[in-house]
Formats: sequence, C-alpha cells, structure tokens
Amino acid sequence: MTINTPPPSDTPARQTRVVLAAMTAVGMILCSLWVVRPFLPATIWAVTIGVTTWPLLLHIQKLLWGSRGLAVTVTSLVAIMVYVLPFWLATTTVLTHTAELKTLADSALAFRIPSEPEWLQHLPFIGPKTTVWWQQIENVRLPQLANRILPDTGKIIGWVLDYAGSFGMLALQFLLTLIILAALHTRGEAAANLVMSFGSALAGERGREMVLLAGRTIRGVAIGVTVTALAESAVGGLGMFLTGVPWASILTAITFIACLLQAGPGVTLIPAVIWMFFFHGIGAAVVLLVFTILAIVIDNLLRPFLIRKQANVPLVLIMVGVIGGLAAFGLVGIFVGPMILSVTYTLVKSWLSDAELPSSTEDTPLPSLPHTAQDAPHPAEAK
Repeated sequence: MTINTPPPSDTPARQTRVVLAAMTAVGMILCSLWVVRPFLPATIWAVTIGVTTWPLLLHIQKLLWGSRGLAVTVTSLVAIMVYVLPFWLATTTVLTHTAELKTLADSALAFRIPSEPEWLQHLPFIGPKTTVWWQQIENVRLPQLANRILPDTGKIIGWVLDYAGSFGMLALQFLLTLIILAALHTRGEAAANLVMSFGSALAGERGREMVLLAGRTIRGVAIGVTVTALAESAVGGLGMFLTGVPWASILTAITFIACLLQAGPGVTLIPAVIWMFFFHGIGAAVVLLVFTILAIVIDNLLRPFLIRKQANVPLVLIMVGVIGGLAAFGLVGIFVGPMILSVTYTLVKSWLSDAELPSSTEDTPLPSLPHTAQDAPHPAEAK
C-alpha cells in the first residue's frame, strides 16, 4: 500500500497560510473594537452592573410570580438608585458649581492660621507648650508654599471638566448603560451560556471555572467600591450638614467622587475639621472629627471586606485602575478601569497557579474554587 505524503515544500506554505489567517482574524477583531469604541465604556459598565445584580434579579423574579419583565424593571431601578443616580448627582453637582468650587479653592489657598486663642494658653500642663507649637505651625507657611507650587485653581477645574465631559455625553453614557443593562438582564441566560461556551472552548472545565471566577471578581469590586463610597460620603455629608459646614452639598459630592477615586473621605473632611476648629469653635470641630474618623474607618474596613469576600484583589490595583480608567474613558472609567484590571489580575493569577500544579493533579480543581451550592451560581452570573 502506498501512502501519499505532501512534499516538504508544502509545509512552509501551509504554515504561512495559518499565520496570515490568524493575523487577518486579529486585525478584524481590532478593527471591530475600534468601530464600537464609543460604546465600550457603557457596555463594560452595563456588564459590570448586570453581573453584580444578577442574583438580585433572580430573587425578585421569584417574588414577582416568575415575570422576567417585572424583575428586569425593578432590578434596573435598583441599579439606577445604587450605581447611576449617586454618580450622576455627584458629577452634576460639581459641574454646576464650578464658580463656587473656584471660590472654595481660592479660599483654601488663602487660608492663614489665626493667632493662638487665649484659653489654649491657660490650659494646665500643656498651655506653655502649645504656644511654641502654634508658632512653629505659623512659621511653616504651608498655604503660601501651596500657592506657589500648585497651578491656578481655574486651570485645575478646567482639567477636571475636560475629563468629565459635558452633560450631554454623560447623559448619553448613562442612557446607553441602562439600555444595554436591560437587554443583558432580559437575555441573561443566553449571554451566560455564550460566555461559558467560549471559556470551555478555550480551556475546557478550567475555562468555565475562570469565567465564574471573573464573575465573582466583577461582583466583589463593584460592590466594594460603590457601596463603600456611598457609605463614606453619607457619613461625611451628614457630619458636615449637622455641624454647619459651608457648601456642604458640594463637599459631599466631592467626597463621593474622591472615594470612588480611592483618595478617601479625608480629602475633604480633614480640611473641614481644621476650618471648623479655627472659625466655629472646638465643639463643632470635635463632632465633625468623630464623623471623619468613622468615615475613614469605613474606608479601611468595609471596602477590603466586601472586595475580598468575592475575590482577593490588591487595593493598589484598584487605585491604578481608577486613575487609568479615568484617563482612558472619562468619568465612567472610574468603574471600568478597576473591573478590567481586577479581572485580568485574577485570571492571570489563576492561570499561573494552574501552571505550577504537578501533572498528576492537572484535572483537580483549585482549592480556591470550591464547588458548593453557594459558590456555583446560576450560569448567567458568569457574564
């Protein structure tokens, strides 16, 4: 029997065709991403909210007699109240009060430490020492130094507005996000099956586990960042309203955005405490200081707990994702950036763990991916 084998000259030609086909496919994918680039932030944000609220959707659907339409409506309203409305109110408040913000920034830079109050000098034991400390603080001249180093406040606000964009662009992004979110909730099972099939085609059962791991990471980061920012800004805003801090609504909006940017509530609350101490007395300053400490404790305890409950993601990675997402996608990138980096980090870390396993345990699930009824959610959670 004669076996016909292709001549050796065909092998390089076949390899060339395979390489060209792969390059063509990659080029088409990149071109497609470039075409849909204006819709990517809204799509990623919608997928993030959809993955996070999917268990809630299923629970509400059971309560509403199995009606998917009613469940999608209620879940969309919840998503608006938790993820969209606070962000919209904060950004619009900042954008509509640019003049007040410039005045507030100029007042902060023009702040001068007043003379030491007499009652502080007469305190037993520490009175004489406070006089020396007070004079040292006055000689530091931090406001004058900051006024020389920092650029004009008008330019800073202009840079922020360039990143934020106009009301029309923000409204369009929010509208696209809600439309895509409703579509994903309506056809969640089909989308989840598609993603699971893609993961299975890439790496079999391990690929399906990777998809579930990505879903848990998205949920943990979304809940941790957003819920923590809401709690911190609510506590800080309540403290500023109760103590009578000027421009409390604007400062609360700035606090919320600062918490989303991972800068923490101390950016606005600590200067407010110092201002209250000098101009409104020690009583109001102490009350606001209590609210400030509570907000900072929430920032350092609640956020890591909520994130690591779903996935072990370094907080530094989230901070880098926020800054990079803001530069790449605008304000919506505050949410998009951390999601992309966190999911990528989690998947790469899991792949590296797989590579370190011995060949005899190649088919054994990782200890970090338990298969229980609680940890194996509905397939649509894998989006």
